[in-house]
Amino acid sequence: MTLIAKSSRLGQRLTLSPTHNSVFSQDLSLISLLQSCKTVSEISQFHGSMVKTGLDRLPFLSSKLLASSIQDIQYATAIFNRIQNPNLFMFNTMLRAYSISDDPKHAFHIFNNLRAQNITLDQFSFVATIKACARESAIGTGRGIHGVVVRSGFVPFVNVKNTLLQFYCVSGKIEDARKVFDEFPQRNDLVSLNTLMGGYLHASKPHVVVDLFKQMCSIGFETSVTTVLNLLSAIGGLESHLGEECIHGYCIKIGFCSDLHVLTALIDAYAKKGEINLGRRIFNGVSVKDVVLWNCLVDKYARCGMVEEAVALLRLMKLEGMKPNSSTLAGLLSVCAASGSVSVGSCIKDYVEHENLVLDAVLGTALVDMHAKCGFLDKALDIFESMESKDVKSWTAMISGCGVHGQAGNAIRLFDRMEEEGCQPNEVTFLAVLSACSHGGLVAEGVRCFETMVCKYGFVPKVEHYGCMVDLLGRAGLLEEAHKLIEGLPIKTDVTAWRALLSACRVYGYVSLGESVQKVLVELNDDHPTNSMLLSGTYAIAGRLQDHMTRMQEIEDENMAGEVKFRPVRIEDNLIKEAGLSSIEMDS
Repeated sequence: MTLIAKSSRLGQRLTLSPTHNSVFSQDLSLISLLQSCKTVSEISQFHGSMVKTGLDRLPFLSSKLLASSIQDIQYATAIFNRIQNPNLFMFNTMLRAYSISDDPKHAFHIFNNLRAQNITLDQFSFVATIKACARESAIGTGRGIHGVVVRSGFVPFVNVKNTLLQFYCVSGKIEDARKVFDEFPQRNDLVSLNTLMGGYLHASKPHVVVDLFKQMCSIGFETSVTTVLNLLSAIGGLESHLGEECIHGYCIKIGFCSDLHVLTALIDAYAKKGEINLGRRIFNGVSVKDVVLWNCLVDKYARCGMVEEAVALLRLMKLEGMKPNSSTLAGLLSVCAASGSVSVGSCIKDYVEHENLVLDAVLGTALVDMHAKCGFLDKALDIFESMESKDVKSWTAMISGCGVHGQAGNAIRLFDRMEEEGCQPNEVTFLAVLSACSHGGLVAEGVRCFETMVCKYGFVPKVEHYGCMVDLLGRAGLLEEAHKLIEGLPIKTDVTAWRALLSACRVYGYVSLGESVQKVLVELNDDHPTNSMLLSGTYAIAGRLQDHMTRMQEIEDENMAGEVKFRPVRIEDNLIKEAGLSSIEMDS
């Protein structure tokens, strides 16, 4: 039925009975028409007709109109704000709308408003609000709402309990999740167990996932696909080499080996344990494969160093008429970038052009990264400019490529252009820019980017960012400025930045600061031989080797007396600097 026909039919029905006091079959017909609307434009026409006839004042019809409008949160809010006495269903509708919107925290305002109306809450009020807490990572608010749940007596409701489980698992509070799980254990269902298993996976406790699976089997719960996927992920984090085969046999027994998600996870698990051939046997036994299954095996071949097999699988994929996507090639390209396999990377680029694959953000970024790391910065830039869509990873890859090739100025210009085009940088982007400034000696630009990261975007610098800044200032000879910066580190126990400063002291022969830095490293219980070697080099650059030898003897005497300061490097230690290695590709 067309939109015009719907509006005409609605107008006829609304004209028949301008006032309603109860829900008649006519109302049900109107609701059916309302639910058939697919766009906000169609809904707004129905809404206009309801306003003209006064039906928008009927709670039942208004509730249905509101529920149909939540695809557009602003329009739904406008409807809700015009309702004089919203009921619980209307409040719950708005809670659910905001919990799935781009502004989930506004659900908290709706929830508080609902409580202020002295309307008795139900389980759906809590479920939607707790989901908003999970999406917003509002741990304090979520715990507060958990308290209201307990006082209201809704903890035994399984949907409320499972939502609380999901909230605590997503928030990384696995101990709190376990307490919720263990409370009213008779109310747990398969969703409860799967949610907690996922939480322990997120908390890197795979052995607990296995224990939960055993508990599940002992109490007679039926297994789901999600259960098996959680279990396979857990087995991959354990040392056992038999777990995959046991689960594989279990899947055959319960009939899950026809599920492509399970088969993909099995291939992944076998590959992680170095049994890629077993994964290939599973792959060969599948009659109808989807692109995800193909992508999985291509990626695993690449990550196992079997690049030729991965390329051969791409050719087979083409012969069998399976259309690849960006994810098919992204993993293979990343391996080429890491190994410097230029010929395979060029082959994949030709494959992309021959198959007319769209250079989306994923595939384009992988090609840019591969060409930049293999030394073809101009080609990387050409690909970057030809991309139809760029995300923050695309910009970061190009900025990093310029920095690695010593083009710090171009890296800065790309960063400025990125902001101009409305793409917001992330912490990795700033790390790439700061690294480029450090290697290019662009002190003023580096300081500006650091201030932009903190003041404009509100990122809290990590140790890696401070390390880049210390290296930048140290290379420029601004050692005192670097010292002040490092003293403001939020993580006082990190030794990486202090060692970078000590390295800068060696370059400039700054003995007094070098000794101060060495004392800090001793206080941090860092006994790395590099520290003594850097300090020795500092004395040597300053032309004070004799002073260094005298100081070392004093330290030896203090050590003999039990006042251990730090262990100097001795000749008998026979320390050898590990040689760097580079690899090049010859004849493919």
